[in-house]
Amino acid sequence: MVVSFRWITAFLDQPAATATGSLQLWQAITGTQASPTRGEHDEFRTLLPASGDAYLRFQVVPDGLPRVHLDLHVDDLAAGRDAAVAAGATVVAEPGTHVVLASPGGMPFCVVPDEGEREVPPAPTWPGGHRSVLDQVCLDIPADLYDDECAFWAEVTGWPLDASGREEFVRLVRPSSLPLGILLQRLDTVPPHADVTAHLDLAAGWEGADAEVVRLRALDAAERWRSDWWITLSDPYGRLFCVTRREP
Repeated sequence: MVVSFRWITAFLDQPAATATGSLQLWQAITGTQASPTRGEHDEFRTLLPASGDAYLRFQVVPDGLPRVHLDLHVDDLAAGRDAAVAAGATVVAEPGTHVVLASPGGMPFCVVPDEGEREVPPAPTWPGGHRSVLDQVCLDIPADLYDDECAFWAEVTGWPLDASGREEFVRLVRPSSLPLGILLQRLDTVPPHADVTAHLDLAAGWEGADAEVVRLRALDAAERWRSDWWITLSDPYGRLFCVTRREP
């Protein structure tokens, strides 16, 4: 069953010990400015773009590893929850302001109230002239869970599946009115039944990707792996992410 959502947000969940540095870094990476804190423990910030509506948020968590989760912004929390559960999600918590769920493979996501976000921000232009933008969340899925996760996310979002690229990837084709796409990546090297996780992808274009990597390395990111179409990096606070050659 489709969750009828109006906006999509990626959340950076960062352990408290490294949260201050990580927040500063991701503001620099994305060209955003952190909002004032909110939440019972001042654990939440929104990363505000120079124009348009925000679609990246930051949460301080007590411990563990850095992770990414998704928020689906809905008109009705109960209806959003019920649709997600009907598609195969499990309810983790219902604090009242939102509903925390997990996909069949353990990928965390929330349904949250719609706050009227509608304007997709433009890609920032960096010194030297190249542009980059956070445009995708990539779900990293153990091979034994891959088919079920692809089916689940296609049903929850209602977005068509596109398997025309490399064999280990399936893309969910998002509407142009939304700021983030979802890529599903099959991982053949992780143990069976491991939890599904996620990382962020920045689009910088065919000509701009190398310049973007230089910019990010100047912010203390480290290059880990490179292919023709994307470069994998890590930040100093334990988070992996990629720069792709998709046009921003």
